[in-house]
Amino acid sequence: MERYPMLEMNLNILYDNTKVVTDLCNKNGINVAGIIKGFGGIPDGAKEMIKGGCTQIGSSRIEQLKDLKEMGIDIPLLLVRIPMESEIEDVIKYSDISLISEKGTLILLNAEAKKQNKVYKIILMYDLGDLREGVFTKEELLDLALYVENKLDNIELYGVGSNLSCYGSVAPTTKNLSELAFAAEKIEEKIDRKLNIVSGGGTTTLPLLVTGGVPNKINHLRLGESINNTQDLPLYWNCNIEGLNPDIFVLKAQIVEQNEKPTHPIGELMVNAFGEHAQYEDRGIRKRAIVALGNQDVGDCFKLIPKDKNIKVVGASSDHTILDIEDCVNQYKLGDIIEFNVLYQAMLFASLSKYVYKKLIK
Repeated sequence: MERYPMLEMNLNILYDNTKVVTDLCNKNGINVAGIIKGFGGIPDGAKEMIKGGCTQIGSSRIEQLKDLKEMGIDIPLLLVRIPMESEIEDVIKYSDISLISEKGTLILLNAEAKKQNKVYKIILMYDLGDLREGVFTKEELLDLALYVENKLDNIELYGVGSNLSCYGSVAPTTKNLSELAFAAEKIEEKIDRKLNIVSGGGTTTLPLLVTGGVPNKINHLRLGESINNTQDLPLYWNCNIEGLNPDIFVLKAQIVEQNEKPTHPIGELMVNAFGEHAQYEDRGIRKRAIVALGNQDVGDCFKLIPKDKNIKVVGASSDHTILDIEDCVNQYKLGDIIEFNVLYQAMLFASLSKYVYKKLIK
């Protein structure tokens, strides 16, 4: 008997989506680093992204890259979270490139690379206003680039990059990405060679690429969500790319209670399980189902999209999600399985949870 909740991962669709996105990027002179952190670094997923055209595989977790390296994955591995001092040895050992913003980190990487008899590649990060990682001025970026080029024998200045929209919600635009391109050109003038990579961000840059707004100098994107959670593109960024399929990940949960109850709680209200003052709409008595799946498994139940469009997610506690099934044509009963597409946060939580069973389909 199958166990639930279950996250199904369709490797065939993952390959197809990767091919659609990498072909689009390649036509615009851009290579793709396939980012696997969103689905917990499942190695089979990484393999399909490589087959689909990704020239690098990236993750924010060195442990996921270690698994791939030890499996003999023969493709550059990119660490997309700036390294911690405590993981420098593993960074050099299990990745090939990382995103860097601190001189002190560069010094540590150089010393460790010398110990391991390696030349390690780095991409210097330039903060274009999103206020996450990256040096904040062109002058500081240039100084750091020259320091790497002239002072660190075991570090290769491989490129420059930026991150947008992840913290500060700053949209990638032609204007701010042109600042990155201009900075790259200034560095190239000073070091008298071309940089291998000018990395223009992640999934949020893809809609700008579709409309032709990405500067020609940008030749690299770090993409995961746009491949694995294709429903996010039209939902958040009004971007539709023909050929993408939202069904790579389907989360299945089992009904443990089916009943008719009021839609507004009865009694004096306080905070819920997460310390929130939730709002409830009184819609009278309605049929509802509870599935054995909660915010512990998906982060936020409202990042679930029921495949039955007549189902509405009402709310959740840690371990239970409440669904309104009043308008459903299908007469659901105890033990039935409800299927969901997942937005990025739900995919991330579910793929990492040991309480959500995983099933690979190919």
